[in-house]
Amino acid sequence: MASSLTKDSAHPGTPGSEKTFFGHPRGLATLFMTEMWERFSYYGMRALLPLYLVAPGGLHLSAGTATAIYSVYVSLVYLLALPGGWFADRVLGPRKTVAAAGLVIMLGHLCLALPAAASFYVGLGLVAIGSGLLKANISTMVGHLYDGPEDPRRDGGFTVFYIGINLGAFVAPLVIGTVGENVNWHLGFALAALGMALGLVQFLLGGRHLSARSSEIPTPLSPAEKASTLRKGLIWLAVAVVFYGVVGGTGHFTLNWALIPLTLLGLLVPILVISRIMRDKELDSGERSKVSAYIWFFAAAAVFWMIYDQGGSTLSLFADKSADNSILGWEFPVSWYQSVNPVMIMALAPVFAWLWLWLNRRGKEPSTIVKFASGLVLVGVSFLLFLAPLSIAEGGHKAAAMWLVAIYFTQTVGELTLSPVGLSVTTKMAPAKYASQMMGVWFLAVTAGDSVTALLSNPAVGGINLDRRGFVALEAALAVVAGFAVFMYRKKVRAMMGDVR
Repeated sequence: MASSLTKDSAHPGTPGSEKTFFGHPRGLATLFMTEMWERFSYYGMRALLPLYLVAPGGLHLSAGTATAIYSVYVSLVYLLALPGGWFADRVLGPRKTVAAAGLVIMLGHLCLALPAAASFYVGLGLVAIGSGLLKANISTMVGHLYDGPEDPRRDGGFTVFYIGINLGAFVAPLVIGTVGENVNWHLGFALAALGMALGLVQFLLGGRHLSARSSEIPTPLSPAEKASTLRKGLIWLAVAVVFYGVVGGTGHFTLNWALIPLTLLGLLVPILVISRIMRDKELDSGERSKVSAYIWFFAAAAVFWMIYDQGGSTLSLFADKSADNSILGWEFPVSWYQSVNPVMIMALAPVFAWLWLWLNRRGKEPSTIVKFASGLVLVGVSFLLFLAPLSIAEGGHKAAAMWLVAIYFTQTVGELTLSPVGLSVTTKMAPAKYASQMMGVWFLAVTAGDSVTALLSNPAVGGINLDRRGFVALEAALAVVAGFAVFMYRKKVRAMMGDVR
């Protein structure tokens, strides 16, 4: 991206006179490239994951178990963003935490590249831990590049950064997916490791352009807190080692001894975190009312992500066995479907940004609640569309690829009406005491939604075939009804929101 670096020498020493990246602080180029390569590695591996889990040349698991593993993995990435933010705030600071995260992710992908089941699961764990550490902190570092919330370049900087995310996510399935499916699964995972290595190297080389604030530890642990945290961590680690040592030593260990506890954790942690905030006596009545209103948005988002994230599992596995993955006679790898969403995000996000402004100028912009309700209805409609290719497949035919593209398109439009709005309303409705933590709470909606999917699909628990017409119709109806419920109760929710609109 060196060619996009420009120099404005008209007024040396004034803000913006230094070398810039599309008119933004040069450090944005470093963070843009780091995030692009990290997303390249993450989404490339994620596109291969469910296909490798069911493939005869892979782990050859059932579709239900593969969906459960995939869903637990995704839920963990978002769950670990919460302690990831805490670790940077209290222990290492954002910059060192992101560097450590890149190394952990790279090692995780290298473990995935080894042809052994044990190292594969270790690799998944490492990638989840590293992604949680990085996800929580790299956006914070983007914010550090600007002169506070009022800096006029700030929103544009995050938009450029968001392009980096989607650029990496778009290219990854086309490269890693193709190599993994057509050449060798483990070579595909190795490419993901190479991508993260490139991101880590350029992060370390470009570190001098980052804000000094990114190296600071905002609220460092006191010696007593460090000792207490370390002691508690070692106790829990010892409990886990002894427990799983006994289970494994007696020959009872199966994959579900790991999957089910992690699934339950993904369901319980969001409930415990929100309950703790609600019980905080330091919150005034207005703040408590806003948190009560926020629970509506949280529950709606959990339903949305429960269906949306099946685009990488249920839909991908359906495409693998029941779709005609070709256009005009040209056949393409199944993993390529995972590039549809990011390319549509890049195409449609500017359109939506313009649309909301255009409607706002005419006094017709939908409220936050209406946008949220629309997102839920749209993700429900996407699964109503899914019923058509399911019916075609049940009739013994291969479903056309464009059915799946239509589903991903509908989900993307739903994402654009719900996800950015959710991020915005989270910052607006957060009590002052929990201003930073509430962003972690928003990510927990993804954790909760994926944990429900994991519980339902796991053959040892729900055992539900998620690609059966009856259940797909039920999920679609749930999302549409939830969307209408949010819309019908919009006045009640708006009253609880106080001055937030």
